[in-house]
Amino acid sequence: MTRIDIAIIGSGPAGLEAALTAKNRNKSIMVFGSKDLSPKMVSIEHPITNYLGLSNVTGRQMAEAFTKQMEEAGIEISEQRITAVYAMGDFFGLQTSDNQMLEASAVILCTGVTAGNPYPGETQFLGRGVSYCATCDAPLYRGKNVVVISTGAHEEDEAVFLGEVCAHVTYIPLYKGDVTFSRDNITVVREKPLEIKGGMKADTLVTDQNTYTTDCVFILREAQFPSQLVPGLVTEGNAVRVDRAMQTNIPGLYAAGDITGLPYQFIKSAGEGNIAAISAAMYLDAKKREKK
Repeated sequence: MTRIDIAIIGSGPAGLEAALTAKNRNKSIMVFGSKDLSPKMVSIEHPITNYLGLSNVTGRQMAEAFTKQMEEAGIEISEQRITAVYAMGDFFGLQTSDNQMLEASAVILCTGVTAGNPYPGETQFLGRGVSYCATCDAPLYRGKNVVVISTGAHEEDEAVFLGEVCAHVTYIPLYKGDVTFSRDNITVVREKPLEIKGGMKADTLVTDQNTYTTDCVFILREAQFPSQLVPGLVTEGNAVRVDRAMQTNIPGLYAAGDITGLPYQFIKSAGEGNIAAISAAMYLDAKKREKK
């Protein structure tokens, strides 16, 4: 398996700036995110007036400018979803939604801010009837009944896959728009999840309208809570604690952008992405010198 120098998780301003800077420092990189870059960015229709060099542009126009610069730099964005990051000593293991394990010598988290808090019972039953990865864990629930809580339309393909494996899928979309499936064993319900309950494992989802008996609750978010993405990561609320070098409490792991907390500004995110990439490059250079 080829180990890359720096894995960058997120394709907003922080992740893209980190990618540009890391490449300029002659590091091998992989950027994981969306070819549409950032849902938050493209949804902004009013002029953005405080981003140096881009005057009075909408979020979509900003995204188009960023995409052009990435193409000119030869930087590609992988749409593989990273479901977990494990510190392995001299490197990091990155688990993908299709159950691959990739390796990187350093990682920069630029996944944005995750609103809200985990559902009551979510953390308690993680790995015991609660899953963040349909592709990884669907075979464990073959012929069984599952619930999917989804924050984005792109997760509908995961529900279809679960429908092929499981006896029945209850799909709870937390986003607007019509949601339909051709499979008879997928039921869409518009309800608000409240709590996950169980004994040795999760077996019940309580919503504002019903109680569902289930073998697993799949929670498919566009961005995971940082402490759930990276075991052992120190956070303050939903923000990752970093120093001025954007270093987290885990050596070789950096964070930048909205994930580090307020203020939520594109220009701040880009600046932190630049710092994180420089810090990661210096970290790798120092490790290389130690081995000589």
